[in-house]
Amino acid sequence: MAEPQSNFAHCEAIVREADPDRYVANLAAPKDKRPYLFALHAFNFEIARVRESVREPMLGEIRLQWWRDALQGEARGDVRANPVAAALDDTIVKFRLPRQALVDLIESRMFDLYDDPMPTLNDLEGYCGETSSSLIQLASIILNEGKDPGTADAAGHAGVAYAITGLLRAFPIHARQGQLYLPVDILARHGVVREDVVTGRGGPGLKGALADMHAIARRHVDQVRILRPTIPSAAEPAFRPLALVEPYLKAMEKPDYDPLHIPVDIPQWRRVWAVWRGPF
Repeated sequence: MAEPQSNFAHCEAIVREADPDRYVANLAAPKDKRPYLFALHAFNFEIARVRESVREPMLGEIRLQWWRDALQGEARGDVRANPVAAALDDTIVKFRLPRQALVDLIESRMFDLYDDPMPTLNDLEGYCGETSSSLIQLASIILNEGKDPGTADAAGHAGVAYAITGLLRAFPIHARQGQLYLPVDILARHGVVREDVVTGRGGPGLKGALADMHAIARRHVDQVRILRPTIPSAAEPAFRPLALVEPYLKAMEKPDYDPLHIPVDIPQWRRVWAVWRGPF
């Protein structure tokens, strides 16, 4: 069995490679909190990548069930042989994190395994809340020494803004895979149907639907700024990735941007600068 220190180092390596934006944000946290933030975000990566690591949805369900059982103490075998699970468990115990929030995150990721379209904006915001917002709130608890920092509302809006932006960035990848996170009600408002997206046809209404999503992400950012007084300084590093929402959205609003074929990115130095400067 690996030593706890090596488990956390393993998690840090995962986040550095797979989630560079959160990696940079975690470096703004106190040094003694970083290993636990890396454990949380490595767990998130393991859950988020299940679809691409299995051949069929049922295998993905089995893998997600393993994580659910591990969190609830019902998994067979030695859970602590998995370095991410071991580091996450140590983090949960040390900071008294609510296990149910992590179970809910897993449940929400079941949506990723199938090609069902996202029905409504309300459904999308709920999905983002259970996944991205939950991570920000859990990170805030870690940074606040295991005590509730009173950031639930701000984390809710921040997570939705960040997740919507991330889904828009990955829009062409998801479209090729037959996945549709853009809500059907938003698409319908602009005369766009699922087949227009997953076949790469697009159409004149797609630009309007994407513009609506940009506006929704920005509204959530505005709400976080209104709620800024509720975020204690200790929890502020958990909100650092929010600083990337506006640069990513601007990159997607350039005239030559092709939302169906080019995943958007910005130079690494700009991402690092934005995260270190912070969203407030």
